[in-house]
Amino acid sequence: MDVNSLVQTVAIYAFPVLFAITLHEAAHGYVARHFGDMTAHAEGRISLNPLRHVELLGTVIVPLLILYFSGWRFVFGWAKPVPVNYSALREPRRVSMGFVAAAGPAANLLMLLFWGIVLRFWPVGTIGAMAEAGVIANLVIMAFNLLPILPLDGGRILLSLLPKTPAAHYARFEQWSSHLLTAVVLFAVFDGMANDGKLMAKSFAPLGNLAHLLVRTIVYG
Repeated sequence: MDVNSLVQTVAIYAFPVLFAITLHEAAHGYVARHFGDMTAHAEGRISLNPLRHVELLGTVIVPLLILYFSGWRFVFGWAKPVPVNYSALREPRRVSMGFVAAAGPAANLLMLLFWGIVLRFWPVGTIGAMAEAGVIANLVIMAFNLLPILPLDGGRILLSLLPKTPAAHYARFEQWSSHLLTAVVLFAVFDGMANDGKLMAKSFAPLGNLAHLLVRTIVYG
């Protein structure tokens, strides 16, 4: 990929991706406040300012490293998690936790629908390219966060739905699953350096195919 194409790609994806992670994190904080936890509100995280949700390592350094070493074919990263004090949530606390966890993916679903409408009516040009990026980015972020692995949103949702005893056993795996996610990030960097990101790209190919199928369906009906 030449420099001009790279700059154009980054420019097209920058706004939809920042918008996706900003509303995702702000939604968690807003719903947590609704259910009684004021932690995110007190720290100014219920905000549409992307800088409040950007984490230097996960939002800037790691994505750029993976993007560079994979030959600009694969990217992975994360935003600064919104702090939630689950003990401060109103009873039934586990139900409240489920709603807080679901708020982020729900925000991505709404943004996916918004960008889908834009893409339907403006399928070409810069607006069309940005709308397509918005559809793909929100689908990927939503799907990844809905994986039933703690501390991802899908894991929190599953934890809120399980009976108390299985939920307690499941919660014990969080410390190990966090290490698993770290290992995935390190593997993505290594795969990019040693194998041009081919293994990670192949692993995420079904999701990528789904995203492009969705885009084609929106554009062509």
